[in-house]
Amino acid sequence: MKQSPVFQTNSLQANTPVTYVKGIGPKRSEVLAHAGINTFSDLLYHFPRRYLDRSTITPIAKLRPGTEATIVGKVLSLNIVKTRKRPYFQVLITDDSGQLRCVWFNGAKYIQNVFNVGEMVAMSGKVEYYGGLQFVHPDYDILESSDYATLNTARIIPLYPSTAELKKVGLDSRGFRRLFHRYFEKLNWQIDEILPREILDTLKFYEINRALRQIHFPDTIEELNGAIRRFKFEELFFLQLLLAVKRRSIKEIKKNLRYDTTGTHLKSIYEKLPFELTGAQKKVIHEIWEDMKSETVMNRLLQGDVGSGKTVVALLCASIAIGNKYQAAVMAPTEILAEQHYRNLKKLGEPAGITVRLLIGGQKKSERDLILAEIESGTAELIVGTHALIQETVTFQNLALVVIDEQHRFGVLQRSQLIEKGLNPDVLVMTATPIPRTMSMTLYGDMDVSVLDELPARKGRIITRIVNVDQLDKVYDYIRKQIKSGDQTYIVYPLIEESAKMDLQAAIQGFEYLQKRVFPDFRLALVHGGMKSADKDDVMQRFSAGTVDILVSTTVIEVGVDNPNATIMLIENAERFGLTQIHQLRGRIGRGEKNGVCVLVERKRTETSHKRLGIINGTTNGFEISEEDLKLRGPGEFYGTRQHGFPKMKIADLLVDRELLKLARREAFMLIKNDSHLRRPEYSNIREHLITHYADYMNFVDVL
Repeated sequence: MKQSPVFQTNSLQANTPVTYVKGIGPKRSEVLAHAGINTFSDLLYHFPRRYLDRSTITPIAKLRPGTEATIVGKVLSLNIVKTRKRPYFQVLITDDSGQLRCVWFNGAKYIQNVFNVGEMVAMSGKVEYYGGLQFVHPDYDILESSDYATLNTARIIPLYPSTAELKKVGLDSRGFRRLFHRYFEKLNWQIDEILPREILDTLKFYEINRALRQIHFPDTIEELNGAIRRFKFEELFFLQLLLAVKRRSIKEIKKNLRYDTTGTHLKSIYEKLPFELTGAQKKVIHEIWEDMKSETVMNRLLQGDVGSGKTVVALLCASIAIGNKYQAAVMAPTEILAEQHYRNLKKLGEPAGITVRLLIGGQKKSERDLILAEIESGTAELIVGTHALIQETVTFQNLALVVIDEQHRFGVLQRSQLIEKGLNPDVLVMTATPIPRTMSMTLYGDMDVSVLDELPARKGRIITRIVNVDQLDKVYDYIRKQIKSGDQTYIVYPLIEESAKMDLQAAIQGFEYLQKRVFPDFRLALVHGGMKSADKDDVMQRFSAGTVDILVSTTVIEVGVDNPNATIMLIENAERFGLTQIHQLRGRIGRGEKNGVCVLVERKRTETSHKRLGIINGTTNGFEISEEDLKLRGPGEFYGTRQHGFPKMKIADLLVDRELLKLARREAFMLIKNDSHLRRPEYSNIREHLITHYADYMNFVDVL
């Protein structure tokens, strides 16, 4: 029978499978694999989630109820105390200053076999008073007579993340501490450094083995902070290195097309615009034109607040491609947004001679087949659509410009599938979601960035008000008055992914209540994501045409509805929305010359919710709002539950560690600038680490 290899204590390597690491074995390794821990290196990088500082020994006489403390003393007595409710196990500890009871209500049979009278122990816990000072279920260590170098007490104690499965195989915090204590005290191993020596020296970071020891068994708070700083930087550095490699790879892609002129369409559209472009729009169009006429492909993010004019910029840039006999495509995340873009682009583009087509899922087969034939022949020059654009049946003749709206709503695969349908096309990503700087450096760190930071002068001002349920009748009266004067209204209900069915039902019931009880004299319509495309389109068309007074909706109208006559928005249960989402929603009003009024109905007021809504009430600056939203919700929830193609942070925090992120970005991009393929011998460990640990994130890029 073939035996599994056995690794000696001095043969541990970073890539040693955990099965062969002492103290693990097949059963534990199987559970660890489910937690993403497959190698010795993975195990060492299973960092504590937090720490307890038990490094100071407190004399029993100085203990105070309500405080956390660690004491060292001798076991004076052991006994089971029987009471009416249930028995408990008691250990009486003494030091030179006094006595302390330690009691266990659970696991008494096990605990009574742990201690012996006369031995030295360390105990840590919260001090309570019940007929005297006591610890309840304290952490403990059995000590040699004068050995205070303990594992679970009398030091800075790491607390490890665990799961129910890990706990079943003895890998709770205490179990992980035992493992790591063995590795650091008993075994002989060294992990090769992966950060460049010049970075370690310049930024004064701990080398990897010192940092590993101090993050698992810190000698002092200062040593712990030094280790944490090193590993936070390391995590951010490799994230930024990944982005730098992607950026380099994109910059090396040569176009299969050339632009000699901006073409006639650009001038024609510009001269027919019913408004003047802002200075920001002109600047951004110039930046994009410089990219388009370069030899390498464009990979640019266009950031602009709601109503800043991104669609017009996209059209003018598409007109350059079309004027040079190429095709352009605009992909939107929802049919409503795609249809909105289609109407706007058709209205401005067709008078200039551009053939605009819409491709979405709900079209009839005959209509779809005709459009597909036009796309393949090149007759369709500007194609607007949803993910329907990436289906196998769609073949472009010469796609040269890809515009992706609200990129964070698409997966990496979807974006790449559209790009692959072109001739190494230029890529312009647009978002109306103002992105905080720290998020931008991670979500879009491989892209050039343009910002529309100027709103058209014609836009109305938006006034925001927070109300409670008792004030709703006054709000309804105001809505009636404004509708009678010719304005229109949105009433929005929340739609959270985790409770979508319940929320949708609430929206439907809310619509029925409003129609029958509150606004029986007005024309109401309901729109939500569960409706057929044709039905949604019909409702939107009627609202835009003015034959619907009040549009009741879920957050499906967050993007894509443009009705300058809609001046009022009432948002129900506003406390359930993210700040950025509310900002996106209220951007649907005040789109003409009239001012808009956004009313936030706070039904379940808490201190936190009121603070959040106060932020949205205090500013209309999308970037300020997004920064506050990021602080309140954290980067993991900033874009909800969708995947965005970058690694989850294990130890770094994009909010707290902004300065480290900037350092990491500088060093990573400088490294790739100096050695674009990481071929130098001194960078071999970096290259190996990047390929080993970040392979899943190098999507669709010929990286190294």
